[in-house]
Amino acid sequence: MTIELITFDLDDTLWDTAPVIISAEAAMHDWLAANAPRLGALDLVAYQALRQRVLSDEPQLKHRISALRRRVLFHALNDAGYENAAGMSDQAFEVFIEARHALHVFPLAEPTLTQLARDYALGVVTNGNADVRRIGLGHHFRFVLCAEDIGIAKPDARLFHEALSRGGVAASSTVHVGDHPGDDIAGAQQAGLRAVWFNPGGKRWDGDKAPDAEVGCLSELPAVLKHLR
Repeated sequence: MTIELITFDLDDTLWDTAPVIISAEAAMHDWLAANAPRLGALDLVAYQALRQRVLSDEPQLKHRISALRRRVLFHALNDAGYENAAGMSDQAFEVFIEARHALHVFPLAEPTLTQLARDYALGVVTNGNADVRRIGLGHHFRFVLCAEDIGIAKPDARLFHEALSRGGVAASSTVHVGDHPGDDIAGAQQAGLRAVWFNPGGKRWDGDKAPDAEVGCLSELPAVLKHLR
């Protein structure tokens, strides 16, 4: 079957995620320390406890990670006695999300996307809240589908089916590329797509069903896709 559409995960597939999340969390906490001193130190334990409280009350936010973070911040600020907790939580989130996009795309990501876009339609399927349009990569993609857009996250097949609908192609003509064995590889395969495992660290595969292909560098994708085709 001819390949028409390639969908990409983002975090840890087009860039390294941990450093930028650490930096974004630090920027948000610095803003809170300066602008909401009564809040005190919202450490990881306190944040997680409050997050669970919010999810217990609003389970529909489970896969809407931006809205969830805003709600956690709102409750933290409200509990600390700030009358403008809603406005302050929005400001704190904007500090976080701005820093969230101060990321470093893998060096070969954009040249590879440029090359692939000549032969295939490209799309994004991500559980995260980074937006390729904010970092200058949006023009490569026909669509950008985030889990929080519809409240469904990988590996749920419905997210991949939504991607197929937006791309206007069949599962048999689509390949998904991602780093996560469960969310990306198993999820895509269960939805009927073929899946390429991005594995730059050379990890040993220990999932139930092997990926359809594996690459250690994004620049390997064009050749691998021709083989799959």
